[in-house]
Order: sequence, then C-alpha cells, then structure tokens
Amino acid sequence: MSSRRFTAEEALLLFFDSDAEEEISEIEDLSDAVDNVIDDPDFQFSDDEEDSEDESTVVSPSDENLGMEQSSSTEGTWASKDGNIKWSTSPHQSRGRLSSSNIIKMTPGPTRFAVTRVDDIQSAFQLFISQPIERIILDMTNLEGRRVFQEKWKSLDQTDLNAYIGILILAGVYRSKGEATSSLWNEENGRPIFRATMSLETFHMISRVIRFDNRDTRVGRRESDKLAAIRDVWDKWVEILPLLYNPGPHVTVDERLVPFRGRCPFRQYMPNKPAKYGIKIWAACDAKSSYAWKMQVYTGKLPGGAPEKNQGMRVVLEMSEGLQGHNITCDNFFTSYRLGEELQKRKLTMLGTVRRNKPELPSEILKIQGRPMHSSIFAFTEKATVVSYCPKRNKNVLVMSTMHTDASLSTRDDMKPQMILDYNSTKGGVDNLDKVTATYSCQRKTARWPMAIFFNIVDVSAYNAYVLWSEINQEWKASKLYRRRLFLEELGKALITPKIQRRARPARSPAAAAVIEKIKFRPSSQSAMDP
Repeated sequence: MSSRRFTAEEALLLFFDSDAEEEISEIEDLSDAVDNVIDDPDFQFSDDEEDSEDESTVVSPSDENLGMEQSSSTEGTWASKDGNIKWSTSPHQSRGRLSSSNIIKMTPGPTRFAVTRVDDIQSAFQLFISQPIERIILDMTNLEGRRVFQEKWKSLDQTDLNAYIGILILAGVYRSKGEATSSLWNEENGRPIFRATMSLETFHMISRVIRFDNRDTRVGRRESDKLAAIRDVWDKWVEILPLLYNPGPHVTVDERLVPFRGRCPFRQYMPNKPAKYGIKIWAACDAKSSYAWKMQVYTGKLPGGAPEKNQGMRVVLEMSEGLQGHNITCDNFFTSYRLGEELQKRKLTMLGTVRRNKPELPSEILKIQGRPMHSSIFAFTEKATVVSYCPKRNKNVLVMSTMHTDASLSTRDDMKPQMILDYNSTKGGVDNLDKVTATYSCQRKTARWPMAIFFNIVDVSAYNAYVLWSEINQEWKASKLYRRRLFLEELGKALITPKIQRRARPARSPAAAAVIEKIKFRPSSQSAMDP
C-alpha cells in the first residue's frame, strides 16, 4: 500500500472516523533493561544498569504493524527533564525527510578480498578459521597433549584439526547438540561417517587437550586479561570479520549470550535470554543478512575496579568503528541523545527505543493518561526526533531517531509512523544470528569456558561463510528451502574427507567401511559435493 505524509488535522479525521477498534497484539519488551550485566557469583546488577524499571515496550518482531496517529498538540517548545535540551512540537525546516548522513561509500556484500578467495565451500569457511588461527590451536594442543598423554600422544596436523571441526559441524547438522557423544559413534544407532573419520577415543583425546594458549604462562596474563585463555585466537578471528563483508545501510548492535553454566570469571545471568546463564558478547550485524561484522566478549570489570559508566554508548561507538553513512539500530540499553550526537560526528545515524527515565526527554511526551489508542506525539530538535506511541490504552512506546526528521505516517488503519516501521525491519540482525546458529549448533557439553567460545566461533564462522557463499553464488541450490543445512553438510564432509582418504587401518563396522570405500579414492572437492 502506498504511503504519504499526513497533516495533524488529516490524521485526527482518519483516526476518529475509523471504526477499526481491533485489539493490537501484546507488545514485546525488548528493552533488555534487566537483560544486562549481573556478575557471577553475587548476581548483583551493576550501577550502570540499575535504572528504574523500563516501562516502555517494543514492537514484537512478528508484529510488524503498529499503528500511530500524530498528536494535535499546538506548535511550541518543551524542555527536557534536565533542562539542557529544547524540543519542538514541529519539525525543523532546515532538515530533510531523512538525515543527509546516510550515504554509504562501501558496496554492500562480500568484499573484493573475499570474492577473489572463495573457490568452494571449504575455502569460504577457512577464510574465517585461517591458518594463523589453526597454527595457534595446533601448537598449543600438541603441547598440552604431550604433557597429558606423553608418549601415547600423536601430534595433530591441519588435516586432523579440520576433521575434528568437520565432525563438530556434522554433529550440529544432525541436531545432536544434546546427544551423548558415544551415541554418535554407536554401531547400531550412530552415523557411520563419524566412525569412518576417527575413533571415539581419538575424538575424546582431542576434546580433552585442545587448547588456545600456553597454560604455563596463563596465570600472569590472566591478571590483566580475563580472556587470556583464548585471547590470541579471538583477536585474530574478530580482525577477519570486517575484512570479508561490507554491511548494508542498516547495522544492528545488540548483545548475545553463549550458553554456559560452568565456572567462568565473567559468566553472566540474563533472565530474559533462553539459556539464562552464559558468556555475554556484544555484536554488530548486518540487519538484512545477519552477517556478524564485529564482536566483543564482555568480561566484566577488573577486580577492585569501578562499575563502567555509559557502557551502552561505549559499546555502540566501538562496534561502529569503520562505518560511515550507515544507520545503527539498537535497543533502549544503548539509545541516548548523547549517543546520537556522537554518531553524527562520524556521519552515522541512530534508531532505537529509549527508556522513560532518560533526562533528555521532555515530560510532556511521557504522559499516557487520557490518550487514545494508536495516538502518537512527536518532538524534534535539530539533531533528533522522538515519538511516543500508544499501542493500547495507558501504555506507550518511545523511539528516538537521528535518521528521521519528520512525523510521516503510513496509510494503514492503525496509522503507524515510518520510524516504527524502520525500527521493526532493522532491529533483528543479532537476534536472527542467535536463531540460525542455535538451529545447527556444533556446541558440545563442556566444563571449560574457552571451549564454549570456540564452539561459538565455529558456529558464527560457518554462518558467515554461508552468507559469503550464497551471495557470491546466488544460483547455488536456489530452489531449496534448506540451503544452509545443505551448505553445512557439504562443509563438514569437505573437512573430514582428507582425513578419511589417508586412513591406513580399515574400519571394523561394515557401514563405516562402505563410507571409507566411497570417499577414499575420489578427489576431495567431488566427495564434498556429493549428498
């Protein structure tokens, strides 16, 4: 349906003439006001997050159509609660329909560096798990293996490590995240491809000793860096992410929770997340493809350190480094007027829900008593626009934007403004990444938090590789509805094929022997592409 701008008088006529009094679906609170830092073991909220209860609600991702009507308040000015900002009830004439900052200079999609290096599915994945990362893992794992198993340990090489990762990916494809590892190798109920790749004993030995740093020097490094056990691998990995993909005009900044209930000095309790306990990661993702463009592990404050202030603003500014002309969509943990100003200095705009207790808001926009359902009130400055929308009686949603400069409304019966439409369409980049990585996660049960982060690195790398591959080869499996599962299955088979081809001993079970016979004497690329 086409949309146009309404005057306040036209909006009122449409609202009061409409007999569509249907009940709107319950608004989902994505504020995540409680969904933030609670350091284990005390599980106490930090001062930075102990704001008053967030009463604003956010539109559910499944309900893309919230109605709005522009208020008929007369032209004037309102002062913010702290008295530092003057808000106007009418748009500033000097500003256009959208901010002039939204002019991106990079071409969205895979970079030239990625396009020239992606030859097949395995090469796309190994752009993320690169040779420097593999070398660190192999050196540290062999060091630990010799210390634990002594003469019994056989040094791993790149083929062994790829086979181990391939088994993890295939286990995720077969949805066996919660299944006992021994059942995967079971001769009756397991999958022959696991037994054809390596023995269960070998898999357990690698899982026991796989390391990402030298444990002999870890104590000194851990005093100043809680992530010391996997810091080198993590830093090299996150450096690669922005080099391979340029995000589109909208980037989502949010938090993720990697499930983990073991001992960890920076484990978080986030009651609004499905896993509730785990490792918190700040993430910036492309709003359309959910490509993970930048990530940062939250390790909490150092022992004896003061709680961090303005954490939300610091995270968004760090996550958006390297971007220009983009819009940053975030929730009300991050959104503030000052953040919008800082982003504008970098030629970036901001769009997000905002908490009611922010001092930069005028008191007039918070009033909900007596306001009709689907009504809205706009307020403007030269830098930002804020709207208060009533999805139902005595309830309102607050959205702030430096991208939108007017009070344009849609022609829907519920009169939803463009600000809410744009927020709904761009807020789910990180949430969708959580969803797709959880569907075929390679995560196994572990008591070591570095392994939980490593499993997440493999999951995100596999998804990012899928985004690269599908955008470079848009015709690949285009008619299939489960392209990503096919991609992961072919990736897993490609990683384990060299290990199977050099296997010297025959398999004991007939099924595993048949798999070896099928793969052993064929090229790796061909066997990987077979179903």
